[in-house]
Amino acid sequence: MFDEAPNAAGPLESLDEWEDDLKRRYPQPEKPFQPIDPTKKEEEFRNYKAEVRPSVREFYRLNHTHQTFDFVQQKRKEFLSLDRAQMGIWEAMEYLNQLVDDSDPDTNLPQIEHLLQTSEAIRRDGLPDWFVLAGLIHDLGKILCLWNEPQWAVVGDTFPVGCPFSNTIVYHEFFEANPDSQRADFQKPLGIYQEGIGLDNVFMSWGHDEYVYQVTKNYLPDPALYMLRYHSCYPIHREGAYTELLDDKDREMFQWVKAFNKYDLYTKSHERPDITTLRPYYEEIIGKYFPAKIAW
Repeated sequence: MFDEAPNAAGPLESLDEWEDDLKRRYPQPEKPFQPIDPTKKEEEFRNYKAEVRPSVREFYRLNHTHQTFDFVQQKRKEFLSLDRAQMGIWEAMEYLNQLVDDSDPDTNLPQIEHLLQTSEAIRRDGLPDWFVLAGLIHDLGKILCLWNEPQWAVVGDTFPVGCPFSNTIVYHEFFEANPDSQRADFQKPLGIYQEGIGLDNVFMSWGHDEYVYQVTKNYLPDPALYMLRYHSCYPIHREGAYTELLDDKDREMFQWVKAFNKYDLYTKSHERPDITTLRPYYEEIIGKYFPAKIAW
Protein backbone atom coordinates (compact mmCIF):
# COMPACT_ATOMS: atom_id res chain seq x y z
CA MET A 1 0.00 0.00 0.00
CA PHE A 2 2.82 2.41 0.87
CA ASP A 3 6.35 2.87 -0.33
CA GLU A 4 9.13 2.71 2.21
CA ALA A 5 9.94 6.23 3.36
CA PRO A 6 13.33 7.40 4.63
CA ASN A 7 13.80 8.95 8.04
CA ALA A 8 13.16 12.67 8.05
CA ALA A 9 16.36 14.64 7.77
CA GLY A 10 17.23 16.85 10.68
CA PRO A 11 19.71 17.59 13.43
CA LEU A 12 18.33 14.99 15.88
CA GLU A 13 19.62 11.43 15.71
CA SER A 14 16.01 10.37 16.37
CA LEU A 15 12.72 11.90 17.50
CA ASP A 16 13.31 10.24 20.87
CA GLU A 17 16.18 12.67 21.41
CA TRP A 18 13.65 15.50 21.75
CA GLU A 19 11.59 13.45 24.22
CA ASP A 20 14.69 12.58 26.24
CA ASP A 21 15.45 16.28 26.41
CA LEU A 22 11.94 16.95 27.73
CA LYS A 23 12.58 14.51 30.57
CA ARG A 24 15.79 16.34 31.42
CA ARG A 25 13.93 19.64 31.41
CA TYR A 26 10.95 18.26 33.32
CA PRO A 27 12.29 15.39 35.48
CA GLN A 28 9.78 13.07 37.09
CA PRO A 29 8.71 14.82 40.28
CA GLU A 30 9.02 13.22 43.70
CA LYS A 31 6.07 15.33 44.87
CA PRO A 32 2.83 16.30 43.09
CA PHE A 33 3.52 18.48 40.07
CA GLN A 34 2.95 22.24 40.25
CA PRO A 35 2.42 23.96 36.87
CA ILE A 36 4.50 26.93 38.02
CA ASP A 37 7.13 26.02 40.61
CA PRO A 38 7.95 29.09 42.72
CA THR A 39 11.16 27.44 43.94
CA LYS A 40 12.59 26.90 40.45
CA LYS A 41 15.73 29.00 40.12
CA GLU A 42 17.05 30.67 37.00
CA GLU A 43 20.37 28.94 37.66
CA GLU A 44 18.72 25.52 37.21
CA PHE A 45 17.58 26.44 33.73
CA ARG A 46 21.01 27.83 32.85
CA ASN A 47 22.49 24.49 33.92
CA TYR A 48 20.02 22.65 31.68
CA LYS A 49 21.04 24.78 28.70
CA ALA A 50 24.74 24.26 29.42
CA GLU A 51 24.28 20.48 29.30
CA VAL A 52 21.96 20.22 26.31
CA ARG A 53 23.18 18.36 23.22
CA PRO A 54 24.20 20.54 20.25
CA SER A 55 21.76 18.60 18.06
CA VAL A 56 18.85 19.51 20.36
CA ARG A 57 19.89 23.15 20.39
CA GLU A 58 20.02 23.16 16.58
CA PHE A 59 16.62 21.47 16.44
CA TYR A 60 15.09 24.29 18.49
CA ARG A 61 16.84 26.93 16.38
CA LEU A 62 15.24 25.51 13.24
CA ASN A 63 11.86 25.10 14.90
CA HIS A 64 11.73 28.61 16.31
CA THR A 65 13.03 30.20 13.11
CA HIS A 66 10.62 28.51 10.72
CA GLN A 67 7.38 27.95 12.67
CA THR A 68 5.61 31.08 11.41
CA PHE A 69 1.93 31.88 11.04
CA ASP A 70 2.21 31.55 7.27
CA PHE A 71 4.04 28.23 7.56
CA VAL A 72 1.23 26.88 9.74
CA GLN A 73 -1.37 27.94 7.18
CA GLN A 74 0.64 26.28 4.43
CA LYS A 75 0.86 22.99 6.31
CA ARG A 76 -2.80 23.01 7.25
CA LYS A 77 -3.67 23.42 3.58
CA GLU A 78 -1.21 20.71 2.58
CA PHE A 79 -2.22 18.03 5.09
CA LEU A 80 -5.69 18.71 6.48
CA SER A 81 -7.53 17.67 3.36
CA LEU A 82 -6.74 14.21 4.78
CA ASP A 83 -6.37 12.68 1.34
CA ARG A 84 -3.05 10.87 1.73
CA ALA A 85 -4.28 7.51 2.98
CA GLN A 86 -7.16 5.47 4.34
CA MET A 87 -5.93 3.45 7.31
CA GLY A 88 -7.27 1.87 10.44
CA ILE A 89 -5.71 2.81 13.77
CA TRP A 90 -3.74 -0.42 14.19
CA GLU A 91 -2.65 -0.23 10.56
CA ALA A 92 -1.36 3.30 11.18
CA MET A 93 0.59 2.06 14.20
CA GLU A 94 2.24 -0.58 12.04
CA TYR A 95 2.94 2.01 9.36
CA LEU A 96 4.64 4.21 11.95
CA ASN A 97 7.06 1.35 12.62
CA GLN A 98 8.81 2.34 9.39
CA LEU A 99 10.14 5.29 11.38
CA VAL A 100 13.42 3.68 12.35
CA ASP A 101 15.41 5.10 15.24
CA ASP A 102 19.04 5.44 14.11
CA SER A 103 20.51 6.43 17.47
CA ASP A 104 20.80 2.90 18.88
CA PRO A 105 19.01 0.18 16.89
CA ASP A 106 19.92 -2.47 19.48
CA THR A 107 18.12 -0.85 22.41
CA ASN A 108 15.39 1.37 20.96
CA LEU A 109 12.04 -0.34 20.67
CA PRO A 110 9.73 -0.13 17.64
CA GLN A 111 7.32 2.79 17.73
CA ILE A 112 4.32 0.52 18.28
CA GLU A 113 5.88 -0.80 21.49
CA HIS A 114 6.44 2.70 22.82
CA LEU A 115 2.76 3.46 22.17
CA LEU A 116 1.71 0.33 24.04
CA GLN A 117 3.97 1.18 26.98
CA THR A 118 2.12 4.47 27.39
CA SER A 119 -1.36 3.00 27.00
CA GLU A 120 -0.65 0.06 29.30
CA ALA A 121 0.53 2.39 32.08
CA ILE A 122 -2.76 4.29 31.76
CA ARG A 123 -4.73 1.04 31.71
CA ARG A 124 -3.01 -0.23 34.88
CA ASP A 125 -4.18 2.90 36.67
CA GLY A 126 -7.80 2.06 35.90
CA LEU A 127 -8.54 5.11 33.76
CA PRO A 128 -11.37 5.22 31.14
CA ASP A 129 -10.91 3.34 27.89
CA TRP A 130 -10.87 6.59 25.87
CA PHE A 131 -7.94 7.75 28.05
CA VAL A 132 -6.15 4.46 27.33
CA LEU A 133 -6.87 4.90 23.62
CA ALA A 134 -5.50 8.46 23.66
CA GLY A 135 -2.27 7.07 25.10
CA LEU A 136 -2.14 4.46 22.37
CA ILE A 137 -2.51 6.92 19.49
CA HIS A 138 -1.03 10.17 20.84
CA ASP A 139 2.14 9.94 18.73
CA LEU A 140 0.60 8.62 15.50
CA GLY A 141 0.96 12.08 13.99
CA LYS A 142 4.67 11.35 13.71
CA ILE A 143 3.85 9.58 10.45
CA LEU A 144 4.42 13.08 9.04
CA CYS A 145 8.10 12.14 9.11
CA LEU A 146 7.33 9.32 6.69
CA TRP A 147 5.89 11.91 4.32
CA ASN A 148 9.22 13.76 4.27
CA GLU A 149 8.43 16.46 6.81
CA PRO A 150 11.48 17.80 8.68
CA GLN A 151 11.86 16.95 12.35
CA TRP A 152 11.22 20.53 13.49
CA ALA A 153 7.80 20.42 11.78
CA VAL A 154 6.80 17.15 13.47
CA VAL A 155 7.96 17.27 17.09
CA GLY A 156 8.98 19.99 19.54
CA ASP A 157 7.17 22.07 22.13
CA THR A 158 4.09 23.60 20.52
CA PHE A 159 2.91 27.19 20.99
CA PRO A 160 0.41 29.68 19.55
CA VAL A 161 1.34 31.62 16.42
CA GLY A 162 -0.07 34.99 15.45
CA CYS A 163 0.83 36.53 18.81
CA PRO A 164 4.02 37.25 20.79
CA PHE A 165 6.15 34.21 21.55
CA SER A 166 6.13 33.60 25.29
CA ASN A 167 9.49 33.93 27.01
CA THR A 168 8.68 30.66 28.80
CA ILE A 169 9.31 28.73 25.55
CA VAL A 170 12.63 26.93 25.70
CA TYR A 171 15.35 28.72 23.68
CA HIS A 172 13.15 31.76 23.29
CA GLU A 173 16.10 33.72 21.89
CA PHE A 174 15.89 31.80 18.62
CA PHE A 175 12.59 33.51 17.83
CA GLU A 176 14.60 36.62 16.96
CA ALA A 177 15.16 35.04 13.54
CA ASN A 178 11.47 34.22 13.08
CA PRO A 179 9.85 36.68 10.61
CA ASP A 180 6.74 36.87 12.78
CA SER A 181 8.80 38.67 15.43
CA GLN A 182 8.90 41.64 13.03
CA ARG A 183 5.17 41.72 12.26
CA ALA A 184 3.52 44.54 14.17
CA ASP A 185 0.09 42.91 14.16
CA PHE A 186 1.55 39.85 15.92
CA GLN A 187 3.39 41.89 18.54
CA LYS A 188 0.36 43.45 20.18
CA PRO A 189 -0.20 41.90 23.65
CA LEU A 190 -2.55 39.23 22.26
CA GLY A 191 -1.53 39.49 18.61
CA ILE A 192 -4.47 38.82 16.29
CA TYR A 193 -6.57 37.30 19.08
CA GLN A 194 -8.86 38.58 21.83
CA GLU A 195 -8.82 37.80 25.53
CA GLY A 196 -10.66 34.57 26.33
CA ILE A 197 -11.05 33.64 22.65
CA GLY A 198 -10.42 29.96 23.39
CA LEU A 199 -7.69 27.76 21.95
CA ASP A 200 -10.04 26.30 19.36
CA ASN A 201 -9.81 29.74 17.69
CA VAL A 202 -6.03 30.01 18.06
CA PHE A 203 -3.53 28.66 15.51
CA MET A 204 -0.83 26.47 17.02
CA SER A 205 2.62 25.70 15.65
CA TRP A 206 2.49 22.77 13.25
CA GLY A 207 3.39 19.24 14.25
CA HIS A 208 2.24 15.75 15.15
CA ASP A 209 -0.14 16.96 17.90
CA GLU A 210 -2.29 19.08 15.60
CA TYR A 211 -2.23 16.48 12.85
CA VAL A 212 -3.40 13.54 14.98
CA TYR A 213 -6.09 15.75 16.52
CA GLN A 214 -7.42 16.69 13.10
CA VAL A 215 -7.42 13.04 12.00
CA THR A 216 -9.32 11.82 15.07
CA LYS A 217 -11.49 14.80 16.08
CA ASN A 218 -14.77 13.23 14.94
CA TYR A 219 -14.36 10.08 17.00
CA LEU A 220 -13.16 10.75 20.57
CA PRO A 221 -14.52 12.69 23.58
CA ASP A 222 -13.19 16.17 24.26
CA PRO A 223 -10.76 15.27 27.07
CA ALA A 224 -9.01 12.76 24.80
CA LEU A 225 -8.88 15.27 21.96
CA TYR A 226 -7.29 17.89 24.21
CA MET A 227 -4.66 15.35 25.25
CA LEU A 228 -3.85 14.66 21.61
CA ARG A 229 -3.86 18.27 20.48
CA TYR A 230 -1.95 19.87 23.34
CA HIS A 231 0.26 17.20 24.91
CA SER A 232 3.38 18.97 23.56
CA CYS A 233 2.15 22.45 24.52
CA TYR A 234 4.53 22.77 27.47
CA PRO A 235 4.32 26.59 27.53
CA ILE A 236 0.67 26.25 28.61
CA HIS A 237 0.35 23.04 30.60
CA ARG A 238 3.75 23.23 32.31
CA GLU A 239 4.69 26.91 32.34
CA GLY A 240 1.28 28.56 32.68
CA ALA A 241 1.72 30.89 29.69
CA TYR A 242 -0.98 32.20 27.33
CA THR A 243 -3.67 32.11 30.03
CA GLU A 244 -5.27 35.23 28.50
CA LEU A 245 -6.24 33.19 25.43
CA LEU A 246 -7.97 30.39 27.32
CA ASP A 247 -11.71 30.08 27.78
CA ASP A 248 -13.56 28.14 30.47
CA LYS A 249 -13.57 24.93 28.43
CA ASP A 250 -9.80 25.13 27.92
CA ARG A 251 -9.21 25.56 31.64
CA GLU A 252 -11.40 22.55 32.39
CA MET A 253 -9.90 20.34 29.68
CA PHE A 254 -6.28 21.18 30.49
CA GLN A 255 -6.67 19.28 33.74
CA TRP A 256 -6.84 16.17 31.54
CA VAL A 257 -3.79 17.29 29.53
CA LYS A 258 -1.83 17.68 32.77
CA ALA A 259 -3.01 14.26 33.97
CA PHE A 260 -1.83 12.73 30.69
CA ASN A 261 1.62 14.33 30.78
CA LYS A 262 3.20 11.89 33.23
CA TYR A 263 2.24 8.97 30.99
CA ASP A 264 3.60 10.76 27.94
CA LEU A 265 6.98 11.48 29.52
CA TYR A 266 7.73 8.76 32.03
CA THR A 267 6.48 5.40 30.71
CA LYS A 268 9.16 4.40 28.19
CA SER A 269 11.37 1.51 29.28
CA HIS A 270 13.30 -1.45 27.89
CA GLU A 271 10.56 -3.86 29.03
CA ARG A 272 8.84 -5.01 25.85
CA PRO A 273 5.05 -5.33 25.74
CA ASP A 274 3.60 -8.54 24.31
CA ILE A 275 1.91 -7.21 21.17
CA THR A 276 0.20 -10.49 20.27
CA THR A 277 -1.40 -10.82 23.71
CA LEU A 278 -2.43 -7.16 23.95
CA ARG A 279 -3.75 -6.68 20.44
CA PRO A 280 -7.27 -8.16 20.95
CA TYR A 281 -7.99 -5.77 23.83
CA TYR A 282 -6.84 -2.77 21.82
CA GLU A 283 -8.65 -3.85 18.68
CA GLU A 284 -11.82 -3.97 20.78
CA ILE A 285 -11.54 -0.43 22.15
CA ILE A 286 -10.37 0.90 18.79
CA GLY A 287 -13.51 -0.60 17.25
CA LYS A 288 -15.65 1.02 19.95
CA TYR A 289 -14.56 4.52 18.89
CA PHE A 290 -13.29 4.27 15.30
CA PRO A 291 -14.53 2.82 12.01
CA ALA A 292 -12.37 0.25 10.21
CA LYS A 293 -10.66 2.95 8.13
CA ILE A 294 -10.22 6.68 8.66
CA ALA A 295 -8.75 9.42 6.48
CA TRP A 296 -5.14 10.53 6.98
